[in-house]
Amino acid sequence: MTKQDDTRTQVLDLMESLEVGQAIPSERQLSLDLNVSRLTIRAALDELVRDGYLDRRHGSGTYVTEPKIAQPLTLTSFSEDMRRRGMVPGSRTLELATTLAGARLAHRLQVSPAERLVRVKRLRLADGQPMAMEVLHIPEALVPGLTKADLEDRSFYDLLGERYGIVIASGTQSIEPTVTNEEESEVLGVPLHTPAFLFERTTVSESGRIVEFVRSIYRGDRYRLVADLTPQRSRNGRQAGASRAHIRAGDGDGRRSAGARAPHSRLKGEDQT
Repeated sequence: MTKQDDTRTQVLDLMESLEVGQAIPSERQLSLDLNVSRLTIRAALDELVRDGYLDRRHGSGTYVTEPKIAQPLTLTSFSEDMRRRGMVPGSRTLELATTLAGARLAHRLQVSPAERLVRVKRLRLADGQPMAMEVLHIPEALVPGLTKADLEDRSFYDLLGERYGIVIASGTQSIEPTVTNEEESEVLGVPLHTPAFLFERTTVSESGRIVEFVRSIYRGDRYRLVADLTPQRSRNGRQAGASRAHIRAGDGDGRRSAGARAPHSRLKGEDQT
């Protein structure tokens, strides 16, 4: 372990005793307490700031940030996931309109390009704080009478099951790094070009019909992705080395960071609704 790695670990241990929003000791004080050079302290703190553990405020100090939310690659609703973490989920419907599918969405949803779709744009909240912005498309015929009020502070999957008798059974999702554009930055309350995760997902009902296509932008400073990995065995009993998430190379059409290749996760389903 290098001196910088050891210093990083010691600072992380120190942060365990501090509250979110509380300032850590100055670089000079840390240098004295940990008996390392200020250059090493600064390099360790730079890394912790980059990884989202600390927030450096010019002229003020360096502060402990909110811990990132672990995003499991499983079929759970956003609301259920936030409650499990002791947070209060929320949802604000920014837009609800009808539109024609067109070629791209028709391909995603396996419908005619002339099919009428409901387009919903929502802001997802946890403890009142913006977490993600999502835009979902669903055939209008599946959700007659759907209104903006129906989606306020409510799980869309719960609504589908309770009102329309549609139970989500599986899904296919791609995940890739991106940065926020002007609209996303304004809605999420973050600076322009903030690092984020782009999720694109189609879900399938128990009857085998594709129900929705969702495109979501999750704040990169509040989320990390978590996958449970288990060996996949072939017929001869040998270990094949695949994970439950079945990560494979993808060909999504969303925005990507320069040089980044989008990993695609074929899941039993995914969160966000």
